[in-house]
Amino acid sequence: MPKTKKSKKSKKIKVSKKIKLNKIKSKPKTNVKFSEKKINQSGVEEKPEIKKIKKQPSEKRLYNLKDFVVYPKHGVGKITGIEKASIGEIEIHFYKIFISKEKLTLTVPINQQSKLRPIASINQINKCVSILKSKPKIKRTMWSRRAQEYDQKINSGKIYELAEVVKDLNKNTDIIADQSYSERQLFEKAYERLKSEFEAVLNVSSEDVQKKMDKALGRTQIAEQPE
Repeated sequence: MPKTKKSKKSKKIKVSKKIKLNKIKSKPKTNVKFSEKKINQSGVEEKPEIKKIKKQPSEKRLYNLKDFVVYPKHGVGKITGIEKASIGEIEIHFYKIFISKEKLTLTVPINQQSKLRPIASINQINKCVSILKSKPKIKRTMWSRRAQEYDQKINSGKIYELAEVVKDLNKNTDIIADQSYSERQLFEKAYERLKSEFEAVLNVSSEDVQKKMDKALGRTQIAEQPE
């Protein structure tokens, strides 16, 4: 008697397995596309032609003539032209950007405009002023390492990082002995970059911007001293 029960169970298992396999096999195949073969008159299969797209991959144009933009390695510039040129069979569109502080004209392809950023907003300028007013961070690492970090921040194109460099390297003094040559160079580079963006955003004179920044840095007394 126990033998017959086992045989019945095994038969049921086998039958159920067969049903499942049949169900799997009966499923229609989907998402399969067959490419049509082209055969010429001589009966030889023709290979499809691969055509190269002769267009410049471009991003959406964000800037217009006379717009101020920031190019990370050079600072604030003004778009003086939107031009095009043909290189081979490809038509390239690009911006002409004049960096007044360096008397330099840059040519930036429109499809590489991710390197550019628009100038800061009034709110961002106000945040920069509050950064300049805050206490500088004192780092104990070697100057060579700190100098490299400051240089990276200056060339990052990020306005808050630029303000931090100005704040950290500000000595509240014009005495050369209190600041090394490389420190002074980095401070002046960051200071001028930040100042030029303040000028472009606030649309005020260089003197007014300098007064605003020096007041935030606590350098007002230095500015007032006779030369």
